[in-house]
Amino acid sequence: MVTAITKGATTSKTSPITVEEYLAQEEISKEKNEFIEGEIIKMAGASANHNRLAVNFSRLLPLEINNQSYEIFVSDMKLLPPDGENYFYPDVMVIKGEPRFTNEKQTAVTNPCLIAEILSNSTEGFDKNQKFAFYRTIPELKEYILIDQEDYRVELYRKVGKNQWLLTELMSQEDVLTLESIEVEISLADLYKRVKFTNK
Repeated sequence: MVTAITKGATTSKTSPITVEEYLAQEEISKEKNEFIEGEIIKMAGASANHNRLAVNFSRLLPLEINNQSYEIFVSDMKLLPPDGENYFYPDVMVIKGEPRFTNEKQTAVTNPCLIAEILSNSTEGFDKNQKFAFYRTIPELKEYILIDQEDYRVELYRKVGKNQWLLTELMSQEDVLTLESIEVEISLADLYKRVKFTNK
């Protein structure tokens, strides 16, 4: 099979398997693997900046606003889009109210209102295109955030109508990320705290 680029890694795809086979293998695997169109895609370890940004972003999110509770999941929770055939590990997911799990073991959810991905050179195209195509089929999803780990750059996609998403780009330390789905504002200065840019 062809070679695939995923979360920071170049990995060889194996022969197509079933969803059931993937889930059974994932239960005993020591590594996280996404499942995309019948292929298991191994995920590489994240960089220090990747981890800093994921932690900073999740730390700045509210657990409750106006008596409305939120669940925040970072990296280790699988996401199942409506097609029921693909599984992803988003960097950060936020669920408004109660999570809708796919099984009693609570290893995957279906209803995030917000998803954030930390970009790398190898995953940027995939996260912006193919992955977003899967994510935007989720009825509850209102906002999708792409966070660059090598510069002050955040792309916010907000759902504004049926099959319509509005892009807002933030490219300065002074910019503020406004998240309507959870009624919170995050300054890029706070988001990028302790992040060390290697290309400057």
